[in-house]
Amino acid sequence: MSAFSLTGLLTYLAFLLMVVPGCASSIYGWQVRTSSTEIPSSFHPIDLQQHPVALFPAITMPGLRGNEIGLARYLGQILQKVVPDWNVVSEQETSTRINRQGLAQRMTLMRNDYEQSNILDQEALRTIASAIGVRYIFQLRLAAFVQTMTDRWKFPAFDVRVSQTRSSVMRLALQLWDAENGELVWTSIAESNMANEAVSQDPVYLEDIARATLGSMMSDFLNRKTASRYTPLDKVLDNLISEAMPNDKDNNENTPPERTEK
Repeated sequence: MSAFSLTGLLTYLAFLLMVVPGCASSIYGWQVRTSSTEIPSSFHPIDLQQHPVALFPAITMPGLRGNEIGLARYLGQILQKVVPDWNVVSEQETSTRINRQGLAQRMTLMRNDYEQSNILDQEALRTIASAIGVRYIFQLRLAAFVQTMTDRWKFPAFDVRVSQTRSSVMRLALQLWDAENGELVWTSIAESNMANEAVSQDPVYLEDIARATLGSMMSDFLNRKTASRYTPLDKVLDNLISEAMPNDKDNNENTPPERTEK
């Protein structure tokens, strides 16, 4: 390797290290497209202030199992922020109440049937909802989730990777059920993609794309929209992502000091 080539490479890398970290810490580029059903005239979102709504754990197909964990919790956090007056029973509390009432097996059978039919059995739903003290149910289904990392700038001769394009794609469905009469009140389907460029090895995290997707679906619900496209220009939705990101400064401050040998 010539001195000129090495010097040029080091200069270029130094420039990128000054510029790219700013990109890595910026807000993702993302977009979400939704397709939602109309809300029946007999139902009003204010009903969820008067009647409790439970968050059932998300469901997905066998090949994606494990990725659905946490989705209902993210939805609960979003609801707490955007509609704090709603009477929401968290996923954790819902699971606890179901188990305490001895209905875990009944819940499993209902979920297995739902995975095949996309319908929550009315009798089982009414029994479980009554036992845990709710009328409405939010049910999530994860249909797809893919993470990719592609080299953007690379010097093969030096085996140096300068930057990568990180992206994720998600397809998600959300349903609202009335457990009292078995009515499927509302359904939303969303497809989202999120991308960023960085020098780090961090992917586009599932939580980040899930928050953008769930926030977009709830925007449809609250505004009675049936088809929408959301981007970072929707600042309220964009903040749902950035506000949930860990603060490295706070994490470092909370780290206990290392013990020293006497």
